[in-house]
Amino acid sequence: MRLGNRKSKIVNRKSTELLGRWGEKRCEKYLKRKGLKILTRNFYCKTGEIDLIMVDTDGTLVFVEVKTRANEDFSPSESAVTKAKKTRMLRTARHFLATNDIEDRPCRFDVVTIILGEKGPEQIRHYENAFVP
Repeated sequence: MRLGNRKSKIVNRKSTELLGRWGEKRCEKYLKRKGLKILTRNFYCKTGEIDLIMVDTDGTLVFVEVKTRANEDFSPSESAVTKAKKTRMLRTARHFLATNDIEDRPCRFDVVTIILGEKGPEQIRHYENAFVP
């Protein structure tokens, strides 16, 4: 019985990770069609992780958080970007800027949500400048 529960959790975690990776790739394609260029994917450091770091057409660095959900039955995807997540993103972005010796460059934080839904194409919502540090 316990093994069954553990196996279920592993399967759910893997399917969630796969859905998240798929969403990040889908988001990148979406943003590239809007003219943004990719700098890096899944930037990690001790303070956190940023899904995508891109450059907009005007030269602005864009730190992107991607939230992918099968549906929004329990809560809107945007609600997953909590105050704590924003703080970690800000610290991670500062680390990225310092590590790459980037100064005096405009930056913004975007959130992209992707909802699969049951029928038709996925819904993509792009919130430019979703929060300001």
